[in-house]
Amino acid sequence: MRQLSISAAWEETRAILSRDGGLLMTVALALIALPSLVSGLLNPNGLSASTAGWITLVEFLASIIALAGQLALIRLAIGPSITVGAAILHGLRRVPIYFVAVLLLGFALFLLAIPIVVVLGALGVPLDAKPIPMTMPVVVASLLLIALVIFFAVRLLISSPVASAEEVGPIAILTRSWRLTAGHWWALFGFLLIFIVGALVLLIAIGAAVGSVVTLLIGKPEPMSAAALLIGLVQALVSAGVTTIFAVMLARIYLQLSGSDGAQASVPRSGI
Repeated sequence: MRQLSISAAWEETRAILSRDGGLLMTVALALIALPSLVSGLLNPNGLSASTAGWITLVEFLASIIALAGQLALIRLAIGPSITVGAAILHGLRRVPIYFVAVLLLGFALFLLAIPIVVVLGALGVPLDAKPIPMTMPVVVASLLLIALVIFFAVRLLISSPVASAEEVGPIAILTRSWRLTAGHWWALFGFLLIFIVGALVLLIAIGAAVGSVVTLLIGKPEPMSAAALLIGLVQALVSAGVTTIFAVMLARIYLQLSGSDGAQASVPRSGI
């Protein structure tokens, strides 16, 4: 089992962001911020049961493009050096395979949830009720499902670096991540928890502040309105920055666990 140092990964991340942050953000703006801005402009209030089907499709495509952006950022952070354009093409090429891996993970979690649902039904819990009453069995089952999701999320945390760095298929992506993270669950869980909490606090604080100011000065955000554009722009930029930091951190963690040196983790100054 290889050693893992989250602090070393963070120092490497800071160095890469300091050296190549502008070029990394070029990718993030194109593949993460722009799709996010389009989604926010078309649907500023988020998905709901009344959301039009074509808007849901746009949201889905934006998520796929964002996944490609994450893979491209990881490729740049891992090295060796390639152009920004080549990294974007790499992310777009690998994203279908990575998406299938995500679907397989979701299907596996669905299968794990089936026995829990069966037990709840056997205990007489009205599963068709809306909402389901929060009895003790339901609370225990919910906590168990959350624990399962967290466990698998940590063990498969570096699936995206594997998908970007290695020419392997969906199943191999998941099994490779499972092997590499063995023995490092608590360290990776701590990193993921701190990052998610910090990112959520930042996104919620900025979103609330900007939303309040824009609503006060311009009005309530409606689809295709100036208010939706301003709020979406700020949220897209923050999301792009957070995703960039996360992608670089995952790349450096992957290099430690895989035993690679990452060659030269630098982006050529030639840009595209």
